[in-house]
Amino acid sequence: MNKTITELQQDFRQLRLAETAEELPKLLRKAEQSSWTYQEFLEQLTAFELNKREIKSIEKRLKNARFPYLKSLTEFDLDAQQTLTKRQLTQLEELQWLEQHYNLILLGPPGVGKTFLSVGLGLEAVYKGFQVSFVTMGELLHLLKTQEYTHKSQVQMKRIQSSDLVIIDDLMYMAMDQREANLFFQLINHLYEKSSIILTSNKSPEQWSELMGDQGITTAILDRLLHRVEVVHMDGESYRMKNRQQLFEAEM
Repeated sequence: MNKTITELQQDFRQLRLAETAEELPKLLRKAEQSSWTYQEFLEQLTAFELNKREIKSIEKRLKNARFPYLKSLTEFDLDAQQTLTKRQLTQLEELQWLEQHYNLILLGPPGVGKTFLSVGLGLEAVYKGFQVSFVTMGELLHLLKTQEYTHKSQVQMKRIQSSDLVIIDDLMYMAMDQREANLFFQLINHLYEKSSIILTSNKSPEQWSELMGDQGITTAILDRLLHRVEVVHMDGESYRMKNRQQLFEAEM
């Protein structure tokens, strides 16, 4: 018994192949016009479904990553950096460090592109199939302190803990109390050698103990972060200042 195209489409939907169901009439017309063999038709059918699934998977990983914006490494102004070479940027982009569970610490004053670079590397990781989470230090501390009694925080912390790459932006921009430092240590300990971490900060690791207030916790955190790490020092003029928008025009 021959089924109609509409009935075949319904069968595809029951098999949870909704995208292919919608495309089926077009694929059948192409098969007739191009005289595809059965095997060629099946190859086109499966290729279409796999491509749609990959697109959906990327969209889901992008949503879960919670990037503050989407800017790729091709938009990164390498000429403004005196300490990061094209070769080094290419090595970072290849993501071998992520596959080997290395951490990255991006150090430098505000506005030199630390967050931009971390987002660009995070995007590259998403497109290559990795689970990524982006969070500012302020947001992270809030999640750590509220996860015990807030479902939303629990969900976000589970996502962070299960990520292949965790990006923590603006580390040490403010002092922590002992409870916050201890909760942060527990997260770092959980991620240790299971995930890679990118940290951006305008303070060097030697200064972190001043803001954590506990030498023992600071040492334990640094011990895990610095075991396998690449530290990238960034300099140059602040991008925000160089591209600032003025309210008043300069007087001639």
